[in-house]
Amino acid sequence: MDEASRSLAERVRTEAGGSAVYERLMATDDPDELAAVLTEPGRPLWAREVAAFRLGMAGDRRAFEALVLLLNHRDPARCASAAHALARLGDPRTARAAAALATNELRVAYALHPVRLLVELRAPEAVPALITTLRRRLGPHDPYRRVALACVEGLGALGDDRARPVLNEALAHPALAEAAVHALARIPQPG
Repeated sequence: MDEASRSLAERVRTEAGGSAVYERLMATDDPDELAAVLTEPGRPLWAREVAAFRLGMAGDRRAFEALVLLLNHRDPARCASAAHALARLGDPRTARAAAALATNELRVAYALHPVRLLVELRAPEAVPALITTLRRRLGPHDPYRRVALACVEGLGALGDDRARPVLNEALAHPALAEAAVHALARIPQPG
């Protein structure tokens, strides 16, 4: 069991209150049983999260929609577990969904994990989405510095020359300047 799986199990065990349903969902190896939890009415959120996470980790694409909804949840722990499972799911829709969530200005408070997921996926959508999200965060008094910092660090990790202008703009922001210097240093100089 990896760290993300352990973290999910511990967090949800508390939420489930030691229920037999929790034990069953954590123990089953039947993907159809897990998939049924995603569509059965009346299932608690924790049960849907466990089912989606376990299916995603197994590469079962029936988990995709539930994981994307969890990626955009107000609870950061749920977002983190969804991002972890989505990165391993192997669904070609994942990068497009993460980019849409990262650039949705109405949900920017929850964009941190979609930004990090885009960097991990290294998909074609990643650089344009991170540039767009970072550019919007460079306004005065923007409250989403963690999202901006994740974009700066992610653009550095991706090393794409298209990020150079927005990273140069980030140099003017004290909370981002040091990370922007490091990010710019990771981008290969034009030939």
